[in-house]
Amino acid sequence: MHCAPKNFNKSMTQERINTTQAWKRLFNTDWPGVCGEPHLFNSPRMPQSPLPLWPDRGPFGSDKKTLYHAIKMRSISKSPPALPYLEPHDPFPDVSAAWGPESPAPGLLAAGADLSLERLVDAYSHGIFPWFSPGEPILWWSTEPRMVLHTEHLKLQRSMLKTLKRFTRQSGCEIKFDTHFEGVISACAGVSRARQGGTWITPEMVQAYTRLHQAGLAHSVETWVQGELVGGLYCVALGRAVFGESMFSLASDASKIALFALVAFCRDQGIELIDCQQQTPHLESLGAQPMARQDFLVKAQHAMRLGSPSWDFKPIYWQKIHPSLSPT
Repeated sequence: MHCAPKNFNKSMTQERINTTQAWKRLFNTDWPGVCGEPHLFNSPRMPQSPLPLWPDRGPFGSDKKTLYHAIKMRSISKSPPALPYLEPHDPFPDVSAAWGPESPAPGLLAAGADLSLERLVDAYSHGIFPWFSPGEPILWWSTEPRMVLHTEHLKLQRSMLKTLKRFTRQSGCEIKFDTHFEGVISACAGVSRARQGGTWITPEMVQAYTRLHQAGLAHSVETWVQGELVGGLYCVALGRAVFGESMFSLASDASKIALFALVAFCRDQGIELIDCQQQTPHLESLGAQPMARQDFLVKAQHAMRLGSPSWDFKPIYWQKIHPSLSPT
């Protein structure tokens, strides 16, 4: 969901003025948290928008432009709609109030608030997720339609089946859950990715999701080879509702292996959907499909009321992907 950083020929002074004015139009205010921070504009390049799901430029990615850029381009001819700014104790707006497809940033719902444990649980419980780049305020999104992966609809290509056979039969290759959550999320934040100029997983996001993990509400799926963590992903889980967040690879197909392991676990535990948040061609190639936001919320909230599974991966689960993946 990123495009390469775009250099502007304008001077830094003009860049600061334009970006500040764009944020003023966005919030219809002189909010100092955006307009009074000189460090927001300390680069000749526009900040990169983050990818809310699986940003490892292989297998997942997109060409969504930065929020700053979208707002600036749109505001040349028309001011964007006002966006609610939330104080720490303000409730979220109804998701139906999220910006529509003709807006500068479809799915954008609100800004502000905080990343406390309680706020994040409330957000995910209502189909809302945070997504913002360094230097931006906390931005909250609820996309329409919602991209979801029905775990029974995962597409298994022949080449991936061969990869999984090699992985499951080779000594020293294993999947682990929750043994190194901080390592996984830090790797997701730190791995260099083609066509990206930065990361949306800021230090405050790392801290926030680590708190979720410590509360048993966020999990890591880890690909290990010969005692080394070579790939993985992390997700949020409320009951049996699973929300994918990000993945990384240090070895070929390591993040894909983690994804297939997650699907195998979900199939075994009766988890029907994995939230993918936004549409990308690669997710479609894996079998993910758009779903109307209201339909997604009904299914997700039903799953949240079910008991949480024990997050532990057993090699026998691979048979949920394909019968030939029998553990040795």
